[in-house]
Amino acid sequence: MSREQYQAGSGSLPGGEPSRAERSSPATTSEVTATGLGPWPGDDPLEATRIIRGELGSPHLPFLAELPDRGVGSDALGRTASLLEELAVDVQPYGWRLVDRPGKDMRRAASALSTDLNVLADVAGAEDVSAGELKVQLVGPLSLAAGLHLHNGERALLDYGARRDLAASLAAGVSGYLGRAAAAAPGARLIVEMDEPDIASVLAGTIPTSSGYRTLRAVAASEARESWRLVLDALREAGAAEVVVSFPEVEAPIELALAAGADGIALPLKALTNRQWEQVAGAVEAGKHFWAGALDVPSAGLLPKVGECVESVWRPWRQLGLPPSLLAAVRVTPSAGLAGHTPAQATAVLGRLTQVADGLNQQALG
Repeated sequence: MSREQYQAGSGSLPGGEPSRAERSSPATTSEVTATGLGPWPGDDPLEATRIIRGELGSPHLPFLAELPDRGVGSDALGRTASLLEELAVDVQPYGWRLVDRPGKDMRRAASALSTDLNVLADVAGAEDVSAGELKVQLVGPLSLAAGLHLHNGERALLDYGARRDLAASLAAGVSGYLGRAAAAAPGARLIVEMDEPDIASVLAGTIPTSSGYRTLRAVAASEARESWRLVLDALREAGAAEVVVSFPEVEAPIELALAAGADGIALPLKALTNRQWEQVAGAVEAGKHFWAGALDVPSAGLLPKVGECVESVWRPWRQLGLPPSLLAAVRVTPSAGLAGHTPAQATAVLGRLTQVADGLNQQALG
């Protein structure tokens, strides 16, 4: 679907969703804001929560940190697998595997998530003024199927029935997750980031089998759309005010996610093509959100300058003819998660992101 097709005809998006002219503003504020992507360094959820909520105060978007340094069950895949209803997982040398009944690995993942939510409740409860929004993350159904294995060691992605069951199980499990998040941060508007890091390989059929001698068959775009729609609908029913699908920049299926009903997309900017920017422009003009991975975090050394990050958004924005007023649809993020950095470096990244947001707001004001 082209930018022009978004704006033509009835002004509605796929699935009958209203156009921007028929909706309220895409953000709760009229300005650019900042957030992170979830992964965070260290193994102390209290420290992580305090830093994130301190750096991303209103109007910015604090998030529930993922701390993979804690080990098994604290990685994004294990955390999401712990949400599954009537399906269980454990860990094998080749990764997470679907099993008949929950074991210590799944209990460990569920316990880590409960700890994080309890810590969030304590920190938020002690704040004089709590943030008006909270973001939580989960792995989407297609990358989940690519990351989980069957009893025989093959990826669940191989089997249509397994893919279908995983999407349904995840949809059934998100209600409890969002309910606990809402209880931890009473009154906060819940926003969900659904991560699909493996989507390009899933749709292209380039994920190898366990033997490595061949690749798994590509998943049809229509199946991907319906899997997303199932989970997106469940998230909204569970109380999510906004669901954004996060992709790597390579072959990101922007239009497919929007057709499934996503409220927006999150993308790193460093390698976006002109065509992808056109798709972003069409989405923004149709009232969707755009989370721009405008800060490419180096493994060491100085952070990018504020002006460089601002220009990475503002230059293509102007070239596409988008008005400054639509910048309210943008949240700025790092280009990747921050788990590979030190807590001090990650904290500096959040501070720089808020400066980038301020810089874009100044551009919007002229």
